[in-house]
Amino acid sequence: MYRFHKGYFGLTAGLFLIEVLIAMYVQDDFIRPYFGDFLVVILMYCFLRSFANLDVKLTVIAVLLFSYLIEELQYLNFVELIGMGNSELARTVIGTSFAWMDLVAYTAGCVAILLFERMKPAIWNLKSKSA
Repeated sequence: MYRFHKGYFGLTAGLFLIEVLIAMYVQDDFIRPYFGDFLVVILMYCFLRSFANLDVKLTVIAVLLFSYLIEELQYLNFVELIGMGNSELARTVIGTSFAWMDLVAYTAGCVAILLFERMKPAIWNLKSKSA
């Protein structure tokens, strides 16, 4: 069940770097709020798959449900409820504002994962034929 997969770990590191750069330098109405949410579910999926040999569909469902939970906590103003309203880290990681479009972005990210995982064997075959 447990194993280290350097491909997924590399994707995790790259996606984390992209997320940090988006958080630090992008202040727009699409990339930061929606594309960042799209990427974060892929980041979480890759992180889990880096260390465990998990079923693709179950992992995607778990990531999606976790993302929905975080969004619901934002709706409930959870950061304020736990007394961390002044913590910039807590406000950034958990978030502070609910948005229906975030749920759409999370769902789209999970669909992208499923499509990638379905196409992965064909992608690997292309690489081995061209090498």
